[in-house]
Amino acid sequence: MVAPSNVELTVGFNDPNLDCEEREAQAQTLWAELQDREEVEALGRVPDPNPPEGNKGGSFLMGLLTAEVSLANVRKLLGFLGERLGNKPIKLKVKAPDGRELELEASSQDEFNFAYQKAQDFLKAS
Repeated sequence: MVAPSNVELTVGFNDPNLDCEEREAQAQTLWAELQDREEVEALGRVPDPNPPEGNKGGSFLMGLLTAEVSLANVRKLLGFLGERLGNKPIKLKVKAPDGRELELEASSQDEFNFAYQKAQDFLKAS
């Protein structure tokens, strides 16, 4: 559960040239990098709303992860993501502390910079 003053970022790798396992590998690599970031309060996976029948454990959507971060540290984490993922096709969903959501897509550094600014403007309106 996201703390009421935190922002939840969902990062999805959506490169059409990669198969599901390759997108999942990118998500796992980012997970490992985010674990050591001091601004990240919590990491999570996106649960599969339609898990395979008979699945007793948790089932997650491949190539997606979530990071919870304080409002004060969003800029720092988005900057890191821009450096790390600026030239990869990604989807980014920003969930503000007030529950509003913004979905963005980027596949180049310029598009990521534009998405970064949109996210900043969106969160200032919170």
